[in-house]
Amino acid sequence: MFNCQRKMTKQFSISKSARLRSTPFTDLIEEQGVKSYTVYNHMLLPTVFEGIEDDCEHLKNFVQLWDVSVERQIEISGPDSSKLVQMMTCRNLSKAIEGTCYYAPIIDEKGFIINDPLIMLVDKNSWWISIADSDVLLYAKGLATGLNLEVIINEPNINPLAVQGPKSFELMEKIFGPTILDLKFFRFNKFVFDGHSFLISRSGWSKQGGFEIYVNDNEKGRKLYRELMNQGKNLNVRAGCPNLIERIEGGLLSYGNDMTIEDNILECGLDDFVSFSDEIEYLAKDHLINLASKGIKQSLTGIKIYSEYFSLNHHLPIFFDGEKIGELRSLVYSPKFKCCLGITMINKEFQSKKGIQDLVIDNSTYKVEISSLPFSQ
Repeated sequence: MFNCQRKMTKQFSISKSARLRSTPFTDLIEEQGVKSYTVYNHMLLPTVFEGIEDDCEHLKNFVQLWDVSVERQIEISGPDSSKLVQMMTCRNLSKAIEGTCYYAPIIDEKGFIINDPLIMLVDKNSWWISIADSDVLLYAKGLATGLNLEVIINEPNINPLAVQGPKSFELMEKIFGPTILDLKFFRFNKFVFDGHSFLISRSGWSKQGGFEIYVNDNEKGRKLYRELMNQGKNLNVRAGCPNLIERIEGGLLSYGNDMTIEDNILECGLDDFVSFSDEIEYLAKDHLINLASKGIKQSLTGIKIYSEYFSLNHHLPIFFDGEKIGELRSLVYSPKFKCCLGITMINKEFQSKKGIQDLVIDNSTYKVEISSLPFSQ
């Protein structure tokens, strides 16, 4: 029987080094009692503070500060910057404007997903790509060299700090004033703290609402962190991190877990971010037009597994009547739903089956039910 993280397993530490980078906030969050990390973009990303279920409940009711410096910014500037950025993504960015965040998957020449970042035009001929966990900088440099484009590509010292949860708005107003509340979802602007201007977006990897602060000065960022903690005491603020329960319940996809470079963008349900407009060109355009006309045979979807105990360290095969029909990609036990919730890449034909089915997952049989994303009761 598998353990769906409700039972504690033996813990191991991560050996730190210059190659595995810390962040400007690492010592501050360790003061707050971080219990575990994962590695993301060659950096430390916290994963648990009090406990995954306790952290989730707190996030849904109060406010947390997340050190998400792992969301590295790839800056592309120069005369050909817009051409290169558009060549990398299938989303139409020809009408992109400053002040707006664009969820814009990056794909290869066959439409396989390399990353699923936010892309922002921060200045004329200057873009930030706020990446998930893969080396987009190397991909961008390779394309720029191959296409002989006049661009500058680098990773500036920018370390995002997320303020998430329903009380994040009250906390941010205390620090930056009432105008911060005028910021609309997926918009960004600059706001001043202690004489320093921070780019802040209304975004974050949770469904609870909040902001992301793009910290470009380590000491000012640390001072801001302490002030957020101080001003948030009466709001029950505490350090936190992206939460597995909350993100799976909300259907937030994780690159490297739910989707990988072996999945094409249409299989991942990201059709709304694929443009076939004649006014733009990107690497996989012709291939995706052909694929869309034929249709896909599998796609990402949710699954409810009626068991409390299950663990997942790698993708597991799923079988129905002896035939492999897909893979289980992510999994967590949800106290809200009182079962395990998962994200699967599974045959479209099987998805049409309604009700509870018997499926074999990694040699064990479970009662399961296919569900749309986000999950609903």
